[in-house]
Amino acid sequence: MIRFRSVDGSPTCDRAAGDLLGEAAELAAGVGDGHDHHRTAFGPTAVELARVTAAVELGDGSRAVTLHREAIRRDGWRWLPVEDRAAHLIDAARAHLQTNDPGNAARLLVRADSIAPAEIRHRPSARDVVAHAARHPDAPPTITQLAINLGVL
Repeated sequence: MIRFRSVDGSPTCDRAAGDLLGEAAELAAGVGDGHDHHRTAFGPTAVELARVTAAVELGDGSRAVTLHREAIRRDGWRWLPVEDRAAHLIDAARAHLQTNDPGNAARLLVRADSIAPAEIRHRPSARDVVAHAARHPDAPPTITQLAINLGVL
């Protein structure tokens, strides 16, 4: 993600992302979780997952991990398509890598692979995350095996 800076040098991307996510949250509240009649997967939980992604992209892994843990406890988590859940787990794994927690990153990547294998196996960015996790000195064997199976290690 490109970080934009204002003229005085302060980050503006954080604020802009927060503002846009706030607007999305207001709209999502009107839709509610589990009332996705148009099959867009849009609702309050999807917005919370977007907050996780934004935190990861802005380099705030600790905040992303906290938001992730809260988001997956929501009732709306189970209403999301498996592909969306797997994509989120990949983002959450990135957050864990940012916080130097390869064990939890690996656990999430293996879980993503089990629920929606195509998200891990065919998405180049996901394969990069698997490779990064597998190269960590404290990587558990499960992620190393997944990386070998994908041909990224």
